[in-house]
Amino acid sequence: MTPHTADLVTSYPDLHRPDGFTQNGLGWVPWLEPLSPAEFEERHWNGLVDRARAQMPYFALLAHEPEILAARTLTDFDIFGNADGGLPLAERELAAATVSRVNGCVFCASVHSRNATRLSGRGDDVQALLDEGVTVRTDARWDALIEAARALTVTPNEFGPAHIARLTELGLTDVEIADAIAGAAFFNWANRLMLSLGEPEVPAPRQRATP
Repeated sequence: MTPHTADLVTSYPDLHRPDGFTQNGLGWVPWLEPLSPAEFEERHWNGLVDRARAQMPYFALLAHEPEILAARTLTDFDIFGNADGGLPLAERELAAATVSRVNGCVFCASVHSRNATRLSGRGDDVQALLDEGVTVRTDARWDALIEAARALTVTPNEFGPAHIARLTELGLTDVEIADAIAGAAFFNWANRLMLSLGEPEVPAPRQRATP
């Protein structure tokens, strides 16, 4: 007997949900059942790329389609981990945080805003983006990157030559602009995937061990 669709969905009536955008670490709970590590075959491990991700519900859920997951993970790693030229990693993270702020993906915004702060040392500016949204004003370069990411997120057709011209005038190279576009475009898709599969939670405080 095929289970009713509603029986496959897990809800969390008592979940401690975040009440806004934050740079604090958040948890994430899936509405559908992830694969357990005991169910993993070699293709699933290959899809993870990083085997430690089997313990993370989001990636264990995406492992149901391991070939797609592998492509997603390798793209993610290249955009946000490859510092060999192109846009500084902090500004790629800024683009992802901006997209997540526009799309309302609180979990992704927490991860990438935290990374942007760590890599740039500009925690106040990053927090202002979370608090005020994409109308925030920081400096000319970051404002232009935020606006470009916003335009790509709202609809790709809103991003155009004027955005590229502004970034070029501020000294960004073609490769740096391509990185900004890639980071924003990738996370525009990644947000929608995450938002359709689960929701963020505020993790319970860790108990300190008694000496």
